Amino acid sequence: MNSRTFNVLGGFQSMLFCIGIYVVALFFSIFICSAIFHAVNNYNAEPIGTLKTVSAPQAAPHVVASR
Repeated sequence: MNSRTFNVLGGFQSMLFCIGIYVVALFFSIFICSAIFHAVNNYNAEPIGTLKTVSAPQAAPHVVASR
């Protein structure tokens, strides 16, 4: 059994770890940046500066307890 192949693979362990962490961080940053982009550019919301009229709610009769 040749033990030399394990030594060569062990030398790449730190580089493979860094590449793996970089890929995972890149993968999650896509979701984080897209969430921030969709929060800032909300197409369903009304533009800033538009006024919206709101009708006053109907006054309900107040019930007061009597003695």
